[in-house]
Amino acid sequence: MSEIKSYKDLLIWKKGITIVNLVYQLVKTFPQEEVYALSSQLKRASVSIPSNIAEGYGRNTDKSFSYFLDIARGSLFEIETQLIIANELGFITNEKIYKELLNQIEEESKMINAFSKKLKS
Repeated sequence: MSEIKSYKDLLIWKKGITIVNLVYQLVKTFPQEEVYALSSQLKRASVSIPSNIAEGYGRNTDKSFSYFLDIARGSLFEIETQLIIANELGFITNEKIYKELLNQIEEESKMINAFSKKLKS
């Protein structure tokens, strides 16, 4: 098993980056009037995921890391909710990216939960 030398080696961080990329692709197709509303909120929440993972890792204590993982998990649920809203409002035109994002969010949530449990044990 490879040694973790940086937060960039963490699979949960890498998946967070994937989620950011997918969110940015998806919101490009949103109506122009949503640029400063739902689009902006989705972007901020997605960037929060890998950012909080990196910050937690950098704190060098399991307790702090666990705290920042909880924030990242909250951002995941925020994105999921906003995606559902965007879909119900008819803003989602790329069903493939939408479904992929929902799958990535589910996987990331499970990975964060498992990682967090390991830190707490």
